[in-house]
Amino acid sequence: MRVFSRFVDVLGLRAEFPVLQARAYLNAGTDGPLPTAAVQAAAQELQREADEGRAFAHFQRRGELNDRLRATYARALAADPADVALTTCTSDGIAMTIAGLALGEGDEIVTSDEEHPGLLGALGAARELRGVSIREVPMRELAAAVGPRTRLVACSHVGWMSGLLAPAQLAQVDVPVLLDGAQRLGAVPVDVRALGCDAYAGAGQKWMCGPDGLGMLYVSRELSERLEVTRRGYANLLDPNAGVQARLHEDARRFDTMSLSAETVACGLAAAELLESVGWSAVHERARTLAATLAERLAEQGREIAPRDDTTLVSFTSADAEAERETLAASGCIVRNIPGRPWLRASVGAWNDESDLDRLLASLAAA
Repeated sequence: MRVFSRFVDVLGLRAEFPVLQARAYLNAGTDGPLPTAAVQAAAQELQREADEGRAFAHFQRRGELNDRLRATYARALAADPADVALTTCTSDGIAMTIAGLALGEGDEIVTSDEEHPGLLGALGAARELRGVSIREVPMRELAAAVGPRTRLVACSHVGWMSGLLAPAQLAQVDVPVLLDGAQRLGAVPVDVRALGCDAYAGAGQKWMCGPDGLGMLYVSRELSERLEVTRRGYANLLDPNAGVQARLHEDARRFDTMSLSAETVACGLAAAELLESVGWSAVHERARTLAATLAERLAEQGREIAPRDDTTLVSFTSADAEAERETLAASGCIVRNIPGRPWLRASVGAWNDESDLDRLLASLAAA
């Protein structure tokens, strides 16, 4: 296993992210900050391609990078690498899982009432194209909502709007559970086996601080045997040169996306290795502690905090969230507004420190 080449503790992590020199960047829930090491890794791959061309050795290199990234993501998920596919984003893995179940009329999917478009789009396709019934309930009522027609529970592990956690009781339901881990992986500890979920889709560009265009999908062995794989090509075939008789990989590589560039994978790998070298427990603990501190200080300043759990997201009320977001950006504080709700959302990472919180609070007070 390759790890980040020099020692960085959690307090020194901030120096690895150039954006933090000028801004209070609190937007990892959208895209995480890129560390210098990740930018350098991508540049080195592109330079290699420019110098050496892209022939057999290049594709070997891409395969090696994929293997390393898969193993790194698997460690963050507490999963076996054989159960982890490489995707382009969280939505990619979600759509593949829902479509692969081949549900139809009379079947129901239960979801929460605060889901991201990345999941809602796949649910809408299942309803429009397959006649599947979609039922939305409050996050904390998901497990109790499973009924005789339910074939899947699909929801966020951490709600992107508020930071609420999916109920632990989902581990006991008698239908497959698909978790959208975009706001969890890299931010809060994940153990897919302990969760008892059947599929877990995550993002490489958010809390894992990689580039756009990376994600991962964990699929349990049991669910893997049930999922249809209609999208087939060189990347997910065991024997791609066998013509129309070519077989899928027997492990989670059957769900791999069709193509990932070497520079994208190298960039994501370097970012993940940096965080891993600090220690995931330290990364998770610092981020959650800072987020809790921000929630307390915002409440003291008179902002109403949206219902949240012990996560890294802090949403709070704003009279005009979109306008206030722009005002904050002009002052060097990067947060986002939640569409359709009167909330701003701060995403607090281990790379942040108290000076970022101070800057945000001062800018809010001045707005």
